[in-house]
Formats: sequence, C-alpha cells, structure tokens
Amino acid sequence: MPFARLARALSLATAVFAATALPAMAQSTDQWPERPVRIIVPLGAGGPADLVSRYLGQQLSERFKQSFVIENRPGASGIIGTGEAAKAAPDGYTLLAVASPHVNLEILAHNKPYQLMRDFVTVAMCCSTDAVLVVSPKVPAKTVAELIALAKAQPGKLTFASSGPGSNKHLGGELFKLLTGTDILHVAYKGSTGARNDIIGGHVDMMFDEVPSVAPNVLAGQVRALGVTGKTRSKALPDVPTVAETVPGYEHTGWFGIMAPTGTPKPIVDRLNEAIRAIVAKPEVQAYWEKQDTQTMSMTPAESEAFIKADIEKWTKVVKAANIKLE
Repeated sequence: MPFARLARALSLATAVFAATALPAMAQSTDQWPERPVRIIVPLGAGGPADLVSRYLGQQLSERFKQSFVIENRPGASGIIGTGEAAKAAPDGYTLLAVASPHVNLEILAHNKPYQLMRDFVTVAMCCSTDAVLVVSPKVPAKTVAELIALAKAQPGKLTFASSGPGSNKHLGGELFKLLTGTDILHVAYKGSTGARNDIIGGHVDMMFDEVPSVAPNVLAGQVRALGVTGKTRSKALPDVPTVAETVPGYEHTGWFGIMAPTGTPKPIVDRLNEAIRAIVAKPEVQAYWEKQDTQTMSMTPAESEAFIKADIEKWTKVVKAANIKLE
C-alpha cells in the first residue's frame, strides 16, 4: 500500500539520519573548540572581572591552541552583557565571565531579561578575593570589638561607605550590622574611588573594600585595617585578624567563574571544567594570583552550581532582613 511504503521509507530515512548525525555531533563535541571562543565580560575593561578573565582566557588559549577572546559588554551593572550571553547559541563558543555581583543582581534586579540559574549552566569557579574592614584614622577603634562597642554606644552616628546600593560593599556592611546588632548609617557612592577617598579624608567612618585595592592605603597609614572578611588572614595584611575571629559566621568574599548558556553540551562543559581546574592548579598561576591577594578555587560543575546557589540564598536573607531595594 502506498501509505505503508511511505511509512517504511520515512522510518528508514530517520534511521539513516540518526546513524549519521549522532557520530557527527559527537565528533564536533570532541573537536571543540574548532574556532575562537568568546568570553563575555559584562563589565568595563580594567576591573577585577576583566583582569581575571583576560588572564584565564590567555591560559585557555594556550591549553586548547585556540583563541579565547574577551569581549567587554558593560552596562546596567552587568545586565546588558549577561543578557547578551544568555541569548547566545549554546554551542560552547560563547561563555560568560560570572562574578559575585551577579548574585546581587539576581536578588535585587527583578526586571532583567534573564535568570542566572535558569539561563546558564555553571562551568567552573576559578578564584576568590577577600575584602577588609577599614576605618578612617579619626575613628578611635583599633579592633573590631572596639568598633562594635563604639557603634552600640552611638547608634546611628557611625557611617559606612559603599560603591552603591546593592553592591558587594553595601551587602558586606549590612551583614556586619545584622550579625553584630549595630545601627550604622549606609552612605552610597557611585563607585569605589569616591568612597575610598572619603574614608581617607575622614568624611565617612568605615568601609568594606577589596584587599588588593585598599592594601596600599593601609600600609601607608591612610586608613586602619581592623579585619579581613575571609576565613583566613590575608598574605598582603598578615597582621590583620579576620572579622570572624570577633564576629562568628562573618564571611564576605568576591569570586569569579565561568558559565555558559543553558543547553551547552555537557562534554564541552566538562572539558572546560577540567581545563580550568588544571590551570588553577599550576604553581605559576597560583603564584600570579597570590600576588594580587587572590586565592584559586577548584570545583566540579555541580559543586560550582551549588556554590553560587548557596551564595544567592545567603545574600537573599541579608537583603530581606535589611530591606534593601534598588531605586
């Protein structure tokens, strides 16, 4: 019958297609990357995420013998570039440089054109950097405990600076307030430079700033460092204790990693993860990042995803407790 013959023909054609297409797809995955890979950095050139991405891209280019090209797509605090990466083909040739500020956007920016954990798969974490609690020289506190006592004795009078509402520096200050039960006034700036200058000038009292950025000011005596925000002391400021030594549970670190559009083949994700973990394990890479007071991170894709999800959960609680909203 014509219909029976047609059905058999279609069935045969489907089988032939499957037999030829599957090996071709596997071969394409195995040979990835066959052309340049772009890493979208959704922030401007020269910042921490850009510098980390460029160094990592150089290492990946050497490892795969293929170009990994950095493309800066700044705008809207990272939303524009991240949205562009979310719309890219999930073929392994577009990656996203993800960093801790993405968590803040995920919690606070409700109208962005993507959802981080829906529209991307986590490839790998690569490194992290701590902040340090610094105070103006005019503040009499010499330790974290003395600062807490001073804040409790003068509720609402001490001020802490940040680089803007919802920024890492803002959330770090709010976490400190929540864990210590203190009332400290938030003063938002448009960027870190103005905030840092006003700490030095004594116009605001305290700030949580990245160790690599503010360590020269600490060593010059322009600000006083009371505590670093990671689990261990900083090699750049070895005499400064951790905040957690006085405030149990306090931890506030910046981190950097790589994500890819959802649907990116798992073999490519796994190859990238294996490559990044091998790179961050190299002694020369660890030594390079240690000079920037940055620690390497090594996680599987599943561990990396769990890490970001846990960070989103942690800071969601802080944002809700402090009633933080973006204007």
